[in-house]
Amino acid sequence: MPAEARRVYDVREVAGAIVDDGRLLELCADWARNMVTALARIDGRPVGIVANQPRRLGGVIDAEASEKAALFIDSCNRFGLPLVVLVDTPGFMPGSGQERAGVIRHGASLLRAFAGARVPKLTVVLRKAYGGAVITMNSKDLGADLAFAWPGAEIGIMAARQAVGIVHRRRLEASPDPGAMLAELEAAYAAEHLNADAAAAAGYVDEVIAPAETRARLAWALGALER
Repeated sequence: MPAEARRVYDVREVAGAIVDDGRLLELCADWARNMVTALARIDGRPVGIVANQPRRLGGVIDAEASEKAALFIDSCNRFGLPLVVLVDTPGFMPGSGQERAGVIRHGASLLRAFAGARVPKLTVVLRKAYGGAVITMNSKDLGADLAFAWPGAEIGIMAARQAVGIVHRRRLEASPDPGAMLAELEAAYAAEHLNADAAAAAGYVDEVIAPAETRARLAWALGALER
């Protein structure tokens, strides 16, 4: 995972570090590449992996990504495969083109798929989850059995810069140094509203875990939910 929050990475490398022997069987790899769907094992147990792909479109959720994930989730539920969801997305793709493509309809199908799945469902927020994606990507509200977040994860309605630009627009316009003020307000907003500990305190996630603990915590959770 890059230290710089705006740098892209391949989520398949993160998934590979979590699953047995680093082996992923990716399905529909050439369709909706901003969403990864794959089969793997964790501690010997077969699982379905659903992951936003920051390497493609920043991991944004569009109509095709929603449809792809929903179909995969339904298949995993049908065959009794637990779901492991890796989240790093700025939210849903806006725009009239996406509206025509059916992003609302397919986004609703993704919500329905997660909510309707009766298999064990685990979520890990890797770096960010904003807007509707906070709920849609297997949130506690949709029935996730356990939700984890990495320490640097940001979870909220929108990114700090966008929120500050709306809330403090007049202060920024009146400031002699709007760039410095923006950076200061951004940091304060993120620290108070977006950090993983705040999300845990609010009940959006169950536990903040170190990246190195992810595989062990998922293996433990899968074992506990199996019994």
